[in-house]
Amino acid sequence: MTERRETGQSKRRKPARKAPAHTSSPSKSTEPADWSEGERIAKYLARAGIASRREIERMIEAGDVVVNGKRLDSPAFKVTGDEHIKVGNKVVSAPEATRLWRYHKPSGLITTTYDPEGRRTVFEELSKSLPRVVTVGRLDLSTEGLLLLTNDGALARALELPKTALVRTYRVRAHGTVTDAKIETLAAGMVVEGVTYAPITATLDRETGANAWLTVSLSEGKKREVRRALEAVDLQVNRLIRISYGPFELGDLKPGAVEEVPTNIMLETVGEHIPFAHQPGTSSRGSARTNPKSRLHRPRGSAKFSRHKGNAPRD
Repeated sequence: MTERRETGQSKRRKPARKAPAHTSSPSKSTEPADWSEGERIAKYLARAGIASRREIERMIEAGDVVVNGKRLDSPAFKVTGDEHIKVGNKVVSAPEATRLWRYHKPSGLITTTYDPEGRRTVFEELSKSLPRVVTVGRLDLSTEGLLLLTNDGALARALELPKTALVRTYRVRAHGTVTDAKIETLAAGMVVEGVTYAPITATLDRETGANAWLTVSLSEGKKREVRRALEAVDLQVNRLIRISYGPFELGDLKPGAVEEVPTNIMLETVGEHIPFAHQPGTSSRGSARTNPKSRLHRPRGSAKFSRHKGNAPRD
């Protein structure tokens, strides 16, 4: 699997920006000493939808990036927004402001750009009208539910970090008997095969024969964390649905559907993680008028999420 999750829908670009009068060289030898202003070119071009940062660095090494008529020979160049930039023979337009979408990932899709095993990816299912986007974290092949998408890789990374402490909540169907002792073991945190898991909140919703439905919340999001932690207490997960990620809720979004988060809600909830220069203005396409139906998960009272009880998906 690839190291980053992103669409390849970056080929369409806006008309060329008029080149500025000055033609200062972007090479190492001509970089100004004060780099307090501007944005690293790899990050800038990634936000503009050209490619991933690593791919852009390889393009620079190959001599494919030209700034103000000079071929760039180092990724250690900062863009201020006044430059005329070309990648190959194409002029690069300024990146869009940050945008965010909710996507209901169906089971059976993987969250990578390309899969060597030939399995279908989420990006092959997304509408071609979307710009190049990356996912916020991953959901494995058989996991369903809420997956956040954004055109800003920096925002994606910020929302994934454990220190950001965004709570992920899942509805889980598991084979086995749920006991108070198992719930307490999860709540205390554990080490499974050398991997340390922080405390996990689990609430039993109902039992259906040999299976039980639980609501499970955690804030780390390590690889297959829910499945592995529950397996450690003899509960075998056979269905897993993410219903919220931080302040954003799956709600009634249908499988395969994508819905943009209104700009005002995005800024209210995760704006602190978006650099000011990346934030949209009031006239952005991601404004509140874009889609008033985006739903937020607003915890009230107990962290046990008891309001979900009785609403588990059917077997």
